[in-house]
Amino acid sequence: MTAPARVAGCPLCEQAGGRLVSEASKYRVIHATEPGFPAFYRVVWKDHVAEWSDLEAEDRALCMEAVVAVERGLREALAPTKMNIATLGNMVPHLHWHVIARFDWDARFPGPVWAEVQRERDPAREAAVEQQLPAAEQDMVRRLAATRSS
Repeated sequence: MTAPARVAGCPLCEQAGGRLVSEASKYRVIHATEPGFPAFYRVVWKDHVAEWSDLEAEDRALCMEAVVAVERGLREALAPTKMNIATLGNMVPHLHWHVIARFDWDARFPGPVWAEVQRERDPAREAAVEQQLPAAEQDMVRRLAATRSS
């Protein structure tokens, strides 16, 4: 197996990008520290590619299965109001998917995570979500392992 292609100076090539939850040969899943969003995860492709279409069809399928595993783990453990899934890459042009559980009480809901604040943050509710993350992550890891072995 060849080492993933890396680019000097790319933060997702040089660092994990957050707390590592799961690692496979071609991607990793991390929990990102984003204030106000306790269930903010990223699926980071290990090779430095900028665009989704840079991947071969088989790799796109593998990556999307990982995104789905993270989403389902969060949905089942947290019952969020909505899931936000996006790949942007404007700031860091290294392919990664944002998988974010959103709640109708979060400070920016119903807008995107970068929208203007709609209400005060609710630290108690954020902490309650954080307490549920270990169970959500266990489920994600189980689902991710199943996608790798199928």
